[in-house]
Amino acid sequence: MKPISGGIDFGTSNSTVGYMEAGRPRLVPLENGNATMPSAVFFNFEDNRTYFGRQAIGHYTDNVEGRLLRALKSVLGTSLINEKTRIKAHQIAFSDIIGSFLHTLKEALDNQVGQPIDHVVLGRPVHFVDDDAEADQRAQDELEKAATKRGFRHIAFQFEPIAAALDYEQTVLREELALIIDIGGGTSDFSIVRVSPERARAADRKDDILASTGVHIGGTDFDRLLSMTHLMPELGYKTETRDGKRYLPAGYFHDLATWQRINLLYTAKAMTDLRQIRYEAERPELVERMIDIVRHRQGHALAGRIEAAKIDLTDQAETMMEIALTDETLRIPMTRAGLEGAIEAAVGRVGDTALQTLQDAGVEAGSITTLFLTGGSTAIPLLKRRMLALFPEATAVEGDLFGSVGLGLALDAQRKFGRF
Repeated sequence: MKPISGGIDFGTSNSTVGYMEAGRPRLVPLENGNATMPSAVFFNFEDNRTYFGRQAIGHYTDNVEGRLLRALKSVLGTSLINEKTRIKAHQIAFSDIIGSFLHTLKEALDNQVGQPIDHVVLGRPVHFVDDDAEADQRAQDELEKAATKRGFRHIAFQFEPIAAALDYEQTVLREELALIIDIGGGTSDFSIVRVSPERARAADRKDDILASTGVHIGGTDFDRLLSMTHLMPELGYKTETRDGKRYLPAGYFHDLATWQRINLLYTAKAMTDLRQIRYEAERPELVERMIDIVRHRQGHALAGRIEAAKIDLTDQAETMMEIALTDETLRIPMTRAGLEGAIEAAVGRVGDTALQTLQDAGVEAGSITTLFLTGGSTAIPLLKRRMLALFPEATAVEGDLFGSVGLGLALDAQRKFGRF
């Protein structure tokens, strides 16, 4: 029997696609055998083609002329989704760019199972948008519309931490009360779920889900915070005007530090404003560095180096970030202590959200038997320490950091849509 459905984890940083084979969930090889695909799109101006994933990033880092877009999931539910971005002589809506990425994932799924798949469960964070139910629903509707336009006819949604719980449940030997911790590129999501071999066979699991909540904080936010504290001051952030009456405007620095806003800098108005800021600056040579980066459209390369430094600091105490500019090479030392200082407040909010999930479920921390950690950002030492400290009696289990949600979505799709 062939599957009639699949699951898609469209992530802020990386995406996966799951399907069922021989009664077990598996991930579709998306790029040269890799089960994960960076959620990146590159419009190549030289050959007028569009590239996705590692190819997209590769073309960008090879200085091919074009436009790179990342963290597209963060656009859902915001005003940016209704805007268009210029690609050479054309204006393309962000919703259509998201749709083109989903189409690539669908093609990979169809090719893997050998037939068109029109039933899908799409993963979603507990909250696309914090504290705004209308914007949150709008984000899901936008994602559903994009999937429908790309050929999916039957679409369901599942919270990403619930999907991770379904994946974890395949390994348990007895009943457990698990706190699922899914911290990815854009959000931190938590679910408290009863799991067991017996419960895994049930079609309806709503009574086993005690609570789910989340906060819009994830790896790209940690990138932004690290950038604002360590890199942007080297470009003029928090320096004064020549008259000493005020600091330089902060908006463009925040744009350069935020994955999904970088392309907003590549306009004539932004360059004019930056030149005016340089004229007014007490230290114009710093702002000139900013202008150099924007002029050569190196914003995403800069964000990539920040992300790489963050990853380095998960395994080592210090690293050096180098940025090649036209007339100099910046060398910025970074330490794990510096990273932790930059993200401390954000990690505190993530911890508060975990405790809110307990409150919503009406259980004590001591009742949690298992912490199941998934999502790339759970590898950050400060974040992991904070989670373990909140639940000292629970057993910590690390899942597939990038694949658990996709695998769980495949299981959920079979439960919802069946097989033939």
